[in-house]
Amino acid sequence: MSETIESRYQDVKNRIHQACIEANRSLDSVQLLAVSKTKPIEDIQALTKLGQHAFGENYLQESLAKIEVCPELEWHFIGPIQSNKTKPIAENFQWVHSVDRLKIAQRLSQQRPSDLPDLNILLEVNISEQASKAGFTAQEIMEIAPQIAELPHLNLRGLMAIPQVAETTEQQRKPLAKMRQLMEQIQQAHPDWQFDTLSMGMSGDLEAAIFEGATIVRIGTDIFGARDYSK
Repeated sequence: MSETIESRYQDVKNRIHQACIEANRSLDSVQLLAVSKTKPIEDIQALTKLGQHAFGENYLQESLAKIEVCPELEWHFIGPIQSNKTKPIAENFQWVHSVDRLKIAQRLSQQRPSDLPDLNILLEVNISEQASKAGFTAQEIMEIAPQIAELPHLNLRGLMAIPQVAETTEQQRKPLAKMRQLMEQIQQAHPDWQFDTLSMGMSGDLEAAIFEGATIVRIGTDIFGARDYSK
């Protein structure tokens, strides 16, 4: 098992490396987030031996059990957030990528323990404007970001998106380019913010995302293999 994971992990690292070269970006400008939802702790531990430190989780109860075993790792919550789940998320994670409502940000702010560093958060943008997807519109972000940036115990670091699936690299890059432009717009409007993180790109479109400025790519299937959701 670990050998398969090892070779897949290396393949993904090579893809990121190659995309950075082609996009004329430094190799340390893109962080790999290994998305470990539904996968056992043994798989995570196999990757830590290869130097992987940051892991993304979608399901709260499952992730809390993993954090208990490996509290020294950097844990990112990337799934949908219900109001009744904000307290354990605020208490146990270093990053939250999926803040899609002001109310969620307010609850995370109130519930982040004051003895922990500020919680790094990203605002989820529904960049393809899909009715089925959560997230702020690009217009809403410009209005909501300053309100969220004022909240205590949070560090608003940037934006996250899951664009509509597209077949060609050219099609993939269109919504990702909109994300980059939105990020730049906010950076220009608020030069004093530490607004430096663009979380986009998954197994199918990581190259397109790196070309459009992603600083975190979230890769699950291409590292861990297909998921069995029946369990």
